[in-house]
Amino acid sequence: MNTPVRVRFAPSPTGPLHLGGIRTALYNYLLAKKTGGTFIIRIEDTDQNRFVPGAEDYIFEALKWCGMLNDEGPNVGGPYAPYRQSERKPMYRQYAEQLVASGHAYYAFDTTQELDEMRERMKNSGVPNPQYNAVTREYMKNSLVLPADEVKVRMDKGEPYVIRIKMPRKEEVKLNDLIRGWVVFQSAQLDDKVLFKSDGMPTYHLANVVDDYLMKITHVIRGEEWLPSAPLHVLLYKYLGWEQVMPQFAHLPLILRPDGNGKLSKRDGDRLGFPVFPIDWKDPVSGEQSIGFRERGFFPEPFVNMLALLGWHPSDNREVFTMDELIKTFTIEKVSKSGARFDFEKAKWINQNYIKNLPDEVLASEFKKVLAAKNINAPDEYIKLVCHLLKERISFIGNLWDMGFYYFEKPTVYDEGTVKKKWAPEKAVYFEKLIPVLQNATAFDATTVDKLLHDFATENNFSTGDLMPLLRIMAAGIKIGPGVHDIVSPLGAREVAERITAAIPVFNKMIA
Repeated sequence: MNTPVRVRFAPSPTGPLHLGGIRTALYNYLLAKKTGGTFIIRIEDTDQNRFVPGAEDYIFEALKWCGMLNDEGPNVGGPYAPYRQSERKPMYRQYAEQLVASGHAYYAFDTTQELDEMRERMKNSGVPNPQYNAVTREYMKNSLVLPADEVKVRMDKGEPYVIRIKMPRKEEVKLNDLIRGWVVFQSAQLDDKVLFKSDGMPTYHLANVVDDYLMKITHVIRGEEWLPSAPLHVLLYKYLGWEQVMPQFAHLPLILRPDGNGKLSKRDGDRLGFPVFPIDWKDPVSGEQSIGFRERGFFPEPFVNMLALLGWHPSDNREVFTMDELIKTFTIEKVSKSGARFDFEKAKWINQNYIKNLPDEVLASEFKKVLAAKNINAPDEYIKLVCHLLKERISFIGNLWDMGFYYFEKPTVYDEGTVKKKWAPEKAVYFEKLIPVLQNATAFDATTVDKLLHDFATENNFSTGDLMPLLRIMAAGIKIGPGVHDIVSPLGAREVAERITAAIPVFNKMIA
């Protein structure tokens, strides 16, 4: 019988979730849901010096917006609570001491100054990357070198110490990664990492292995920046006697800058004008505000769709998925080893494709928030009509205002290029004649208006190549947007007449 899949997303509350972090959560979530497994959130807050107020709340709000609700975690509880590492503090020491007792770890009493002096000596002797390892530990102040009675005295006196893993001198450590295949590490190149700190807190390395074991995690899906730590984690499973239940590992590729050169950062987003966080974040220390995809105008479904494609390639090369379709289609083996280049234009296209398929009432509900912020009230049916007319032209909800403001207020600026190209004072007479034609129309739907305008042009020997562009500018101020009949019809004859009357003297002045 197969072991039920249990995966965890284990962020640190040190700031907002980057695209890479939220993608890690998504791949964990998709695997859990596809297999009927369990998606766990565990807050890894062992580094109290980097704790940022509000970061944990941000993590849960971002995941909720994306539609990734967890089955277990500090927000919902579960059979393996607590789910914050700081609240699990008492349980870690026993495993660190177990490693010391079995000869796989040791106490180290070195001060910060002594560690700095060791690194400086090694640099001076030509070692480019000084480490506390199988060689240097022989010359340091630890329980492998000091007499046992001295170690006891130091500990009885309460002298600060850490517990370090005793890395084997020459050993191959192998890992069968679900994405990368077999990866081999040489222990001689690895250092004796600290497992337990002098403040009584475990480091990430010990805590995450212990927690994954106790919470029965079956798959560890995380960023490739953790790949260098993987051999240490493999050895910890071995030394603690848990090798038979070690989870399967999958190390995800980096998300790269749009040009493919290097890891995507917040600075890149600021420089190129796109967000890198799922939702808005305000730094509680600096007060700096960073816009999120949500506030930029993305819907959660296309945002998740875009995230999934950053490194994962479905067999049929599809690009548009619902969450349910992602769950059915996703396999970790289809995740690429190489970095995934972030393409904001592609992200916008996915959002645009989603918007154009939304019901008008859903768009209208979102657009009403934009209008309310501008103190604009309009009937629901009118707002729905505007959304229907514009939705195939927009990438974000905010674009509805940018492209359709004229449905709600008179234009105050007119496209000068079109006016100078098309307008002449003698053409005013045609538009003055058009006003009563519009006002006397028995119907004013878009189809009727379109016929009315073409008939008017024919009957008055006035080119539609002049009539339509100029009427558009008079009514809307801009030269792009829906057909002229779709602008004029919703506005109504009276409003259009007022706009024509207001525009004529402005046009005359623009070409004078």
